[in-house]
Amino acid sequence: MMRFVFLSLLPGLLAPVFAAKPNIVLIMADDLGYECVGANGGTSYQTPVLDSMAKEGMRFEHCYSQPICTPSRVKLMTGISNIRNYIEFGLLDPKATTFAHLLKKEGYATCVVGKWQLKGGLEGPNNFGFDEYCLWQLNRRPSRFANPGLEVNGKQMDYDKGGYGPDVVSDYACNFIGRNKDKPFLVYYPMILTHCPFEPTPDSKDWDPKSKGSPTYKGNARYFGDMVRYMDKIIGKILKRLEDEGVRENTLVVFVGDNGTDKPVVSRMNGREVVGAKGAMHDGGNRVPCLVSWPGTIPGGVVSREILDLSDFLPTFCEMSGASVPGGIDGRSLLATLKGGKKKHRDWIHIWYSRNGINRQAKQFVRNQRYKLYGDGRFFDVEKDVLEKSPLQSPLSEEQRQVRSLLKGGLDHYRDKRPGHLGKEKKKEKKRK
Repeated sequence: MMRFVFLSLLPGLLAPVFAAKPNIVLIMADDLGYECVGANGGTSYQTPVLDSMAKEGMRFEHCYSQPICTPSRVKLMTGISNIRNYIEFGLLDPKATTFAHLLKKEGYATCVVGKWQLKGGLEGPNNFGFDEYCLWQLNRRPSRFANPGLEVNGKQMDYDKGGYGPDVVSDYACNFIGRNKDKPFLVYYPMILTHCPFEPTPDSKDWDPKSKGSPTYKGNARYFGDMVRYMDKIIGKILKRLEDEGVRENTLVVFVGDNGTDKPVVSRMNGREVVGAKGAMHDGGNRVPCLVSWPGTIPGGVVSREILDLSDFLPTFCEMSGASVPGGIDGRSLLATLKGGKKKHRDWIHIWYSRNGINRQAKQFVRNQRYKLYGDGRFFDVEKDVLEKSPLQSPLSEEQRQVRSLLKGGLDHYRDKRPGHLGKEKKKEKKRK
């Protein structure tokens, strides 16, 4: 009889050992550079939620994106450098394998909300591995903020009775979390904020619920601070929902930027002025905030100097979930770093950038935390020359020679890696020659 009782209790006793697969919430801000977050030394904006995330988790000082949005999205979702799979602006290769595909195979419920900008039609998000979606710019471009037009699971929806786009999509994410709290889930939230047009939020004094949006593309940069504050508030709403549903300690939350801050915006960080430089190859265009929180798993208050780029998240999610890492990717899993491992994550990162995928317009560099080597041979000490105005000249120090050799090896690694079918220039570009 005692043996029967013990065996009947055994599944319950073993349950904590075989813990559920961790949930993943990946939040990517739109046009928010490293200098905009208080925890990074930014003093121009209020980011209390993000600052709290930094205290309870890990803050990275050296995370680098692509200089603009679509290239960053392609790299993030596939774990592959743009040199090997980027086709053109606003497009993700329909044949691409994303982290949503990989996690879905492991039993994850998958959802994407926010800004899409990757084409594919109303079936696009599903074809890229997402069970559900609530998105702006899937197959049209109406207002994204006040009274927005969105696409929700195959239907065009207009929230023209005072709705606010970031509220609608984040509410959908919270609802998805509540409906899937008893199974592993992935929420990918490429935010609509803080991209222009810069305009009032519902918390701004001059918010107009009847607004049709800014009459100009850029709007007014004086609202950027309001938009940063509202972005931070929305992240707090998502974290609270995870807490309320009892899944916070089994959820990895990542916050990262997709590129640098837009050009009309001037901010202050650590006592110096930082001019927005979206689209630039220097730090202003691609150094982005990165905060990672997982209570009980990631130690709190850690500031990491490990260097990473957006390709590293896909293999990280695979290792966490038990999914097989696809062959031929460029990213490297961060999991050991996140758990406090001493092993160096990587020695350098590589960025290849061409907004429209035109090879002859492409620029590339390889860098570590301090030095950067461009494909054309220019070599910079970014720590001392953040705007890259004075390339290092011979004679180099012994340290600089060694680092330059290391970075040159990185460039050589990517030599001739552009696939032939992506090397063909667009017909309209050929006509201009």
